[in-house]
Amino acid sequence: MTSRPNSAFLSWASVFNARMFMALVMGFAGGLPLLLTGSVLQAWMSDAGVDLTTIGFFALAGLPYTLKFVWAPLLDRFTLPFLGRRRGWLFVAQLCLVLALVYLSLQQPGISATSVAIAALLVTFFSATQDIVIDAYRRETLSDNEQGLGASLYVNGYRIGMLVASGGGLILADIVSFSTVYQLMAALMLLASLPTLFASEPSAALDRPKTLYTAIVHPFVEFFQRREAVVILLFILLYKVGDTMASNMTTPFYLALGFSKTEIGTVVKLFGFWATIAGGLIGGILILKIGAYRALWGFGILQALSTAGFIVLNAIGPSTPALAGVIAFENLSAGMGTAAFIGFMASQTDKRFTATQYALLTSLMGVPRVLISAPTGWMAEVLGWNGFFLLCTLIAIPGLLILLRFKNWNTANR
Repeated sequence: MTSRPNSAFLSWASVFNARMFMALVMGFAGGLPLLLTGSVLQAWMSDAGVDLTTIGFFALAGLPYTLKFVWAPLLDRFTLPFLGRRRGWLFVAQLCLVLALVYLSLQQPGISATSVAIAALLVTFFSATQDIVIDAYRRETLSDNEQGLGASLYVNGYRIGMLVASGGGLILADIVSFSTVYQLMAALMLLASLPTLFASEPSAALDRPKTLYTAIVHPFVEFFQRREAVVILLFILLYKVGDTMASNMTTPFYLALGFSKTEIGTVVKLFGFWATIAGGLIGGILILKIGAYRALWGFGILQALSTAGFIVLNAIGPSTPALAGVIAFENLSAGMGTAAFIGFMASQTDKRFTATQYALLTSLMGVPRVLISAPTGWMAEVLGWNGFFLLCTLIAIPGLLILLRFKNWNTANR
């Protein structure tokens, strides 16, 4: 009778350990820099008087997130002479990321958009490199039964990092200069990199590529030999395109409506953060109950409807309760959609090539954020805010229609 509680205690103790702590910390380190080249940089540029078209095209600074599969095999194949195969690359990427953030803090958006773009590209390149290594590290240090909790802690840490950078950064920007904000974030990134020095190095993978050719070619050959490979890629490209396009212009939209940076930082970032967390948890539970196929349909429709909520907000004007309601709905549905979407992508990777194939799929997922979002500022200027958000709502339809091809797939019906 007394052995069962003890067994349960040991089970919990074996799960909540140093490896899980590293998943949380690495999630924070991964999420911190993301919006420093997104919404925070948009606010800085808006504050400096940069036009919407230029701000929109700064989405191209996220191109490394889309292309990270290109150099991911190099990180699988080669090992640095210190800290091991994973931690060595991770620590180097994190130190370079700190330096890139400091460099970005020294720029002046109102004077030279080109120098800001170069600095932002450096930040996103080293941030994307960090993401590659973190994904591989998490998979190699956690056992199969720990992957679910590890991924959950990583995602929560990632969102906390995004919250600190975006919500905290915008609130600080009402007190100190944006340059100081970026320097503070660089210092925080340096602190977040320190656990890398003390973490355990994962054991060398049994299927580690023996040659650079194997590391580069085999993961792609395996994937593109599948009969439905192109359909998978199209779905990943289109499923969240409307939501992503709308998100790229929300900060300029809020500022244009008359909200202060503090209101945006408090309501949009802090309130939206908890709505996203709730959406992920609710989405995960619903996926278990109704299956991934129905979840992708339902959550995709909710994402499109939540985008239309910005049209309602534009009609109401600068009302804090209305802003909170629209943001709650948008972030809740986005969290639910992301839970189903990431689960779908994970199911499409071959376990022999998880790191490189997952980098390929997540890179493609980033295409709407980078390439398709680039002209969103121009679209908003030409169509107006209502026309722009209506377009973002309707453009979600093709991705939903592709779901019809998934109905009989085992991976989609789990």
